[in-house]
Amino acid sequence: MAEEQAQQNTFDIRKIYVKDISVESPNSPGIFLKEPGAPEVSVDASIQASKLEQEGFYEVILEMTITSKMGEETGFLVEVQQAGVFHILGLPDADLPLALEIACPNILLPFAREAVSDLVGKAGFPQLLLSPINFEGLYQQKLQQKAAGKVQSNTDKAAMQ
Repeated sequence: MAEEQAQQNTFDIRKIYVKDISVESPNSPGIFLKEPGAPEVSVDASIQASKLEQEGFYEVILEMTITSKMGEETGFLVEVQQAGVFHILGLPDADLPLALEIACPNILLPFAREAVSDLVGKAGFPQLLLSPINFEGLYQQKLQQKAAGKVQSNTDKAAMQ
């Protein structure tokens, strides 16, 4: 009987892919000629999850927007939508949001970090290593906001400096 239950519980990564990606350097080449200072980097992250037509299949999108400013000028703006298709069966309904908003984004984050680092380097800027994101903390924050009646969508936003 334990074997049957193990076969019914499924959490598989079916596909990891970039859904959308862009990099802008609106003030180049002039920004490269200025005295380099410590840039101000902001990171916004959001999670979108949707059920697909096939039973137990979900698409999860980790969307990240990274902006670097040097004074008043924007050095670069990178936007990445790192996505994955996950096959999830056998989880209680109460635990499904934990998988979609914590486990799946944790799987997608290293791929998004690599894409961001690559794009920033190709835009002519020094390597950027994004810090880890506490998706569990974001999920708890969302639940608290929802309880207070402040959440209006199923998207989590994190602003880090």
